Amino acid sequence: MNVLERAVRRIDAFQQAHRPLAFTFGVIKKFGDDRAGALAAIITYYGFLAVFPLLLLLTTVLGFVMDRNSELREAVIDSALSDFPIIGPQLGESIDPLQGSAPGVALGLLALMWGTLGITQACQLAMAEVWNVPGVDRPPFVNRLLRGFGLLGVFALGLAATTAVALLAANGSGPVVRVGGLLGSAIVNMGLFALAFRVLTVKDIATRMLLPGAFVGGVGWTVLQAIGSYLVEHQLRHASQVYGYFASVLGLVSWIFLTAQLTLYAAEANVVWARRLWPRSIVQPPLTEADKRAFDDIAAQGERRPEQSVDSTWDDDPAPT
Repeated sequence: MNVLERAVRRIDAFQQAHRPLAFTFGVIKKFGDDRAGALAAIITYYGFLAVFPLLLLLTTVLGFVMDRNSELREAVIDSALSDFPIIGPQLGESIDPLQGSAPGVALGLLALMWGTLGITQACQLAMAEVWNVPGVDRPPFVNRLLRGFGLLGVFALGLAATTAVALLAANGSGPVVRVGGLLGSAIVNMGLFALAFRVLTVKDIATRMLLPGAFVGGVGWTVLQAIGSYLVEHQLRHASQVYGYFASVLGLVSWIFLTAQLTLYAAEANVVWARRLWPRSIVQPPLTEADKRAFDDIAAQGERRPEQSVDSTWDDDPAPT
């Protein structure tokens, strides 16, 4: 054993002996085991394609529902655009509501809703992969479609909640109001993550198993938004004017990818906590029991038919008597 390997094994032993470190590394390890980076890329692709239809759908619906309350309509749109720091204003300038006859607008709205379902299907696939749900136990197309509409409902509820928090915070000033606004946003975001995880995850997973990740995701999303707002106000106010639309597109893709990664890390935290998948080993052998359980779940994920059964064994397990 060389010097480098001995040093890594000391670090490995230290993290396995300390629960917070072991849990954190367990989440990171499972993120890699599930190839969650590739899942985040898929979500980013469909999310990028869904951004403009969603904003167009929002502005069109608000144009009908809040035609006589332009201030509230603008507040809701601004709240939606605030989810995209730096490039939000450029997105708003590129979107005009649908106009024309009522049947034409209705068909346009249905087409927009159908076009945005790709992101909901990608999110459901990611949750199934994170929880290592066998193919035979995954919901059929119709159920996934209904869950997709449910996720769009969560988006709408989140927009209404964040708008209400923003309006309350706008009526005051000072550090106390700012801190209160952040706390309110964190609570709202945690609730939205919990609802989104419930809609996206198969029903066999209990709701209580989704709460740790909702806490991680809600707090993380609030921090990301605060950092993005700070960058807009102090550092990157004129960045889009200098670099043009290319920077806006690149910023949008990067922001969606960062959000997708945060969401998947939060989901992995749910799985690691629910299945006690820690401590994990940095170097092998030996494998920990948590390592074996995680790999067993990945193997069982390959079941595609009810008559199929996938089992995994380990060479270092004692032979059955």
